[in-house]
This record gives sequence, C-alpha cells and structure tokens, in this order.
Amino acid sequence: MEGSLLEFIDSEIISVVSAVSICMFSVVLLLSSLSSSSSSSSTQTHLINAALVYAETPTDTAASKLTGAVENAAVFILLTTAGTFLMFILYYYRFTNFLKNYMRFSAFFALFSWGGPIFVSIIKHFSVGVDVFSYFVFMFNFSAVGGVALFGGRGVPFVVTQGYTVVLGIIGAAWLTQLPEWTTWVLLVALAVYDLVAVLAPGGLLKILLELAQSRNDDLPGLMYESRRRVRVRVSRDDRGGGEGPMVGVSENLGVEMQNLNRNDDNSENVGVKITDVNRDIIGEVDVEGGRGRESERVALMSSSSEIRVVSEERASPVEDVTMSLGIQLGLGDFTFYSVLMGRAAMYDLMTVYACYLAILSGIACYLIILLSWRKPLPALPIPIALGVMLYFLTRVLMEPFVVQTSTNLLMF
Repeated sequence: MEGSLLEFIDSEIISVVSAVSICMFSVVLLLSSLSSSSSSSSTQTHLINAALVYAETPTDTAASKLTGAVENAAVFILLTTAGTFLMFILYYYRFTNFLKNYMRFSAFFALFSWGGPIFVSIIKHFSVGVDVFSYFVFMFNFSAVGGVALFGGRGVPFVVTQGYTVVLGIIGAAWLTQLPEWTTWVLLVALAVYDLVAVLAPGGLLKILLELAQSRNDDLPGLMYESRRRVRVRVSRDDRGGGEGPMVGVSENLGVEMQNLNRNDDNSENVGVKITDVNRDIIGEVDVEGGRGRESERVALMSSSSEIRVVSEERASPVEDVTMSLGIQLGLGDFTFYSVLMGRAAMYDLMTVYACYLAILSGIACYLIILLSWRKPLPALPIPIALGVMLYFLTRVLMEPFVVQTSTNLLMF
C-alpha cells in the first residue's frame, strides 16, 4: 500500500510541476521573443497604466515608487476582496448556475480580448500571413471552446481542459508583467499575505467559502488546474454504524484524495471499495476492516475511472452522489503569479530566471509536504512567492555581481 501511495503522489506532483513549468517558461519565451516588438508591448503597458492609481516613471524617487506601489497593491487587494465577497454572497444563496455561466463568459472574454493582442503580436513577429476574417473566426472558436472546456463541457478531452487552464495562466501573466517593476514586487508580496490570511484566518473569506462548500458536499465554481478528471463518487452508508463513514479530504489548492474510515461500533463489518470504469468493469477492489478505535487510510488510485462505489458486504444502504477531484488542484491565480514572477525575472537576466524557477519549485514541494502532513486547506502562493522574491533579490544583489566579476577576471570559466 505504501508503494501505491508513493506512486500516486509522484504522478500527481509531476503532473502539476510540468504544467507550472510549461506556463512559466512559455511566459519567459513570450516576453523574450516579443521584447523587440515595441508597439505591442507599449500598447499593453498603456492599458495597464490606465488602470493603476499610480503610474511609475523613471524619474520618480525610490520613496515615491514604493508609496505608489503600495497604493496600487492596496487597490488590487480591495478589488480582489470585493470580488471574493460577491462570489460568497452568490454562492451562499445558491446562485451556482449564474456563477458558472459568468465564469464561462469570463474565460471566453479573457481568451478573446486578452489573448487576441498576444496572438497578433506573435503573428507579426513571425510574419505569418493571416487575413482578418480567418483570425476572428479562429479566435472566436478558440475562445468558445475554452469557455466550454473549462467548466464541465461533456465530451471535451481532459487534456484540452488542462491545456486551456495553462493558456489562461500564460495570457494573464503576459499582461500582468507589464506592470511597473516596483508595483509588481509589492503586489506579489501583498497577494501572498492576502492568500495566507484569507485561507487560514478564522474569519477569512476563502476559509468560510471552503467550509460552506464542504458542508454542502459541493464544488466551488472556479478556474482550477486539476491533475485528474473529476469523478462521481457514490457513497453507501450503513444505517447501524455509528461512525462517520468515508470522508474525503480536499483542500482549496490540493485535492490528494484520501478516504478515512472510522467506525466506532463493535460489530462493524468489512467495507468493500469497488473502483469501476465507464463500462462498469471492476478495476480493483479493496476491503477495509473497521473496529473500535481503529482507523485506516486509503488513497483512491484512479486512471480513467468515472465512479467509486463504496458498498457494504451485507446490504446496500441509501447512497449519496458526490462529484469531486481525485488529484492535486492548483488555482489559476497561482499559475498566473508564479509566471509573473518568472516574467519579471526574465526582464533582468537569465540567472535570475534559473534562481526563481528553482525557488518556486522548492516552494511548491514544501507546500505539498506541509499539506500532506496537515491535511487542511492551505494557500499555495505564500511559500513559492516568498522563496522566489527572496532568491531574485539575492541573485540580483549578490550572485550576479560575484559571477560577473569572477568571469571577467578569469577566475571562473
């Protein structure tokens, strides 16, 4: 069982790290390739600056830049809090369908309006001949499929959904890298602190929202990267049992699926767990013994399966259908701001890019280790962002001058 657990965790971590790496390096390549295209970058910069409270200029003093960056970050955090509160109100009063349709439209709008200028810049940079009509038809279809695929579109391959999530992260990061430098760093730190408070503080909005979703056995409508397809779980509970039965531990950013069977009655029977695929063929079956004071854990290993059915050997009790993810979940915002940090590092030097990449991966690994140990919802931004920002400035202030000096003086080749 230990080997299966390690295999499961390894495959999930590889899936998430690969997606994060693709997103970050795509942003780095995009910024490096389009840096010579002054027209497209200047247009994006003007649009970004128009939405800021303070527009940074090279002639401003360091104190003015820091004060303006704090003001911009504060406005961004206030808008994020207001949006989260509005989402909580709508979800509390069960406007779930409205939220899903709004997010479908938001995904379509982001792909079409934000992705369009980026695709135009790529077309111009590589001198690809495309007429206006074909471009609009392609962008409309590309965006429409993305809106459907990201929110439960039936018949859409799961890899397409994963790909669109990564593309949205790339598009969002490409735009946010046009923020002024001081605003970017202050905003990253502010978002990491906000994420920490919102998820862990007793009155945090995200904490309350997650607890509400867990009490309803429902999924929060949101843009998430999932390493495994969502499945429908049918749980059968014994009327005589006094225990809690199967319990699923799912956090906001990670959903490593574990079942915790805790039976308190002396006469509890074995529970058979059957994993079936789409064609109702049994893939595997596990028996878990219950007993007083005894607790056992199991990791549900899923491949292309669509249903887990937990049944009693003696009789089938009333069942409850729950749709959930059996893999690691990472929010689109995490993808985006990891990539923003990498994009800002790429604007300075490749050495800072390598340092920030290793720091972000180390932060994700630390986050997963803590989450698997604590098994409670944790924010995914603080540790990677803290390590990334720290390594960026250490590399820029200490490492780069040292390497340059040793290279120019022929002390290191």
